[in-house]
Amino acid sequence: MSAIPPVTLEHIRRVPKVLLHDHLDGSLRPETVAELADATGYRGLPTTDVGELGRWFREAADSGSLVSYLETFAHTCGVMQTEDALVRVAAECAEDLADDGVVYAEVRYAPELFVERGLTLDAVVEAVQEGFAQGERRAAERGKFIRTGTLLCAMRQHARAQEIAEIAVRYRDTGVVGFDIAGPEAGFPPTRNLDAFEYLRTNNAHFTIHAGEAFGLASIWEAIQHCGAERLGHGVRIVDDIKSDPDGTAHLGPLASYVRDRRIPLEICPSSNVQTGAAASIADHPIGLLARLHFRVTVNTDNRLMSGCTVSSEFAALADAFGYGWADLQWFTINAMKSAFLDFDLRLALINNVIKPGYAPLLA
Repeated sequence: MSAIPPVTLEHIRRVPKVLLHDHLDGSLRPETVAELADATGYRGLPTTDVGELGRWFREAADSGSLVSYLETFAHTCGVMQTEDALVRVAAECAEDLADDGVVYAEVRYAPELFVERGLTLDAVVEAVQEGFAQGERRAAERGKFIRTGTLLCAMRQHARAQEIAEIAVRYRDTGVVGFDIAGPEAGFPPTRNLDAFEYLRTNNAHFTIHAGEAFGLASIWEAIQHCGAERLGHGVRIVDDIKSDPDGTAHLGPLASYVRDRRIPLEICPSSNVQTGAAASIADHPIGLLARLHFRVTVNTDNRLMSGCTVSSEFAALADAFGYGWADLQWFTINAMKSAFLDFDLRLALINNVIKPGYAPLLA
């Protein structure tokens, strides 16, 4: 009987993983940013040296401020204003995730951010869907399996949520699996978009809401109780409703209890949370407490370019910080698959036929 391998980055890459919170415009390869800037005539990059550019994105994102973190997207969005660029970025995204062992991914983006050169919102969606289809095929040709779904975001500081929600419903049979609102939380509560959420519920459509990242419990409460969010994008500030005794005994407040009791998934992005100041470090991240208390915790990347991370590297960092083993990583993965905006039969098939068999040799 062969020995069970240690939980290292190299071995983590080989097991199946599920990703629910990843931004398309935060996932570009540095070389793609540089090449698309040259091809499209975008002149705003801080440097065209690929190595320096990758470092610049990571360092600029290490600001401790969500607002400053979001400013880095001016450059990625700046080079994603053509159909060809969108197809390429989406295809490479699928390939990169497949190479990291991700078997199912939901990748989100805001169509309204890619219309500066005249593309329609529908053209943006169709280009991205074509890109993901290409990426899935290219991954399959190399023996890598991945299934992707997209989430359409509306920017919470703008006023197009209803319009984007309608597009999400219109394209839900062609790979768009849900809706989200993104952007700065402070000053832009989710209740500004109640009409969009009511429309989505009426049309039996799935949606998640960025809440509880830079802003606190009020953001989470509104997202769930007023808007009806099925999942929480980040949701890490739910820890503010948990009090711990010196001996480690935890006492959940009413909102934290509700979130846990209802099994509302938390789309937690550890490295990103450290960059934006939502957590002091990986070792101090609330995910340790939330996982111990059996919240529906999922592990995500948020923006792989800005954080210089992958799902595998996030797992490795958590394993190092909290001593997680293979059973814990399988638990995070199944949590995510259970929480996906995918048909029940497909979720069950991926859990039973892909995820559990992938971890089984590691749990003996």
